[in-house]
Amino acid sequence: MMKLHELKNTTRPFKKRKRVGRGVGSKTGKTCGRGEKGAGARAGSKMRYGKEGGNMPIFMKMPIRGFSNFNFRTEYDVVNLDQIDAMYEDGEVVNALTLREHGFLSGPSKRLKILANGTLSKKVTIQAHAFSKTARAQLADSKIEFEVLECFKK
Repeated sequence: MMKLHELKNTTRPFKKRKRVGRGVGSKTGKTCGRGEKGAGARAGSKMRYGKEGGNMPIFMKMPIRGFSNFNFRTEYDVVNLDQIDAMYEDGEVVNALTLREHGFLSGPSKRLKILANGTLSKKVTIQAHAFSKTARAQLADSKIEFEVLECFKK
């Protein structure tokens, strides 16, 4: 058990605000450290990080390294088995269209993937672009129909 005298102040020390325009002796008097004239001296001026005052910015000098999969990734709308169980009745078809009608999906259409979180007790037909391994196993064990839809590249 901790005692009051063992408590320590772990907050960072208070940093005083820079007071500008307080005379020549303060080093930040007159122009307040902004230099003479120009856009940088005016109110509302912002400088992008990496600007070097006439030189080529360093981030433009550096070579591009590595690869980003961002433009080529495949995005999926993900639905769990327990969510399907809550939304649908026996005999219904589960696909992207009916999920949109139930208000589960919104926005631009993506591929649909079924994950195995929870259990599915209702006999529905599921049409999706992808199924997780455990979802396939659960659906096969409970003899629920599922169909893998063909997907075309972008």
